[in-house]
Amino acid sequence: MHLAYPAVLAALLFCTGLYGVLARRNAILVLMSVELMLNAVNLNLVAFDVWLSKAARDTLHSGQALTLFTIAVAAAEIGIGLAIVLAVYRNSGTSDIDRLRDTAEGHGTDSDGPGSDGTDSNDPDAPAAEKTEATA
Repeated sequence: MHLAYPAVLAALLFCTGLYGVLARRNAILVLMSVELMLNAVNLNLVAFDVWLSKAARDTLHSGQALTLFTIAVAAAEIGIGLAIVLAVYRNSGTSDIDRLRDTAEGHGTDSDGPGSDGTDSNDPDAPAAEKTEATA
């Protein structure tokens, strides 16, 4: 079998995973897309290991060993990532990445904060404007 077939398949898988990471809003789907990208890398590692082992008969199959290591790291990553996503979902009630980012930046539904009445309490020109209105 030619090396081009698994390389093209791995490139398609990686591009699909990259699209999923960039376009999805749900954190679980982003984690699944990262796993798809890791599997594309695993496919490349095994394909190049098989291709290189045809040239030399006595090889250590380092590509397959790296693939096993990558699978172990991916399993740990998905376990910890899923636990974090579930904890965030319990606290905030959503797994939408945009809403979580807005909440973390302070742009959420908090209407009791400074400036909620339309004025900015940190504006240094605010007292001067009130003085000019009072004298007019």
